Order: sequence, then C-alpha cells, then structure tokens
Amino acid sequence: MLVMTTRLGSLKPSMIYDKIKFPIFVLHTDEIMFVDGILWIENQVLDDTNMRGETLGLRRLQSPMTSMYPLKYMIKDIRAYLEHQGKYYIDTTGRFIRKIKTIKAELKYHKILRMEKKGVATVLWIKDCPFPFTLDRPLAASEEWAGFLYRAGLPWLLYDTANKKKKNSWRKI
Repeated sequence: MLVMTTRLGSLKPSMIYDKIKFPIFVLHTDEIMFVDGILWIENQVLDDTNMRGETLGLRRLQSPMTSMYPLKYMIKDIRAYLEHQGKYYIDTTGRFIRKIKTIKAELKYHKILRMEKKGVATVLWIKDCPFPFTLDRPLAASEEWAGFLYRAGLPWLLYDTANKKKKNSWRKI
C-alpha cells in the first residue's frame, strides 16, 4: 500500500499558489492510496492516471472504473481557496494539496481610481499601482476602496472591496 503525498510539499509555501491549476476540488480526507496508476480515496476512484488526458475530469470520464469518488465542491480561484475552511484538495492536473497556512500577508486598502465594466467582469485601476486588477463580477458604484493581499512587497490578490477605507491588517495564507 503506497500513500500518495503532495508533489507541492517541497516548494516554499508562498510559491504553492503559483503551481496550483484551478479549478480545484475539495476532498474530505487525506487517506489516499496510489496503486497501479489509480488514485483511491475511501475505496473509490479519485483519478485514473492510466487514462489519456491532461486533466482530472478527462481521465475520470474515460475511466472504466465504476465506483468514482464524488467531487461535490469546486473552488475556482485563489481567493476562494484561501477562504475555504477545508484542508485537502485535488487540482485539475491530479495533484493532491494539503492546505497549511503558514505565511502572513499584508492586507492594504487602496483607492479605486477607475472602473471599466466588461460585461460580467470589472477591470479596476488602483492608486499607486501601475497595473489593473480584474474582478469577476460587476462592482457597485459606491464601492471606492479595494483591499489587496501583498506578497513580496507587491499587490498580489484582490481580496475585498468596500465603501469606506478599512484599517490595514494581515491575513494568514
């Protein structure tokens, strides 16, 4: 019996977010076995690497195995991943991920200078930031401040929007 460990385990914690291929799916246990090219969880098939296909979904569709582990909840981006309370995930390439928050990231609020509505998304131009950020929903005109998580001293992730400026703080990532 071989227990699969994360291939991301040797990376620095801050680099893990760059290697995850979204969407990811929530798992409810870390008791996973990799036997003969098949990734098993709770006596059900999670992934069949014997099948051709670059993604977990393609391999699951092609697999002749009938007892498939149900992937009930999908997380589509880093922000949703950080907010989710679970610990165990599998990404779209089939990598098992164990979430351990170890790094503090600054959360700073910046004034929104300009909003460009693009159908269902919004592009935000922020004060003191030379590049725009994309928000995957329309933004209310009353929201004038955006909170960003910082990594390596640079704005990394749009975390929050607000009507009034909030106090700068930190989040564990």
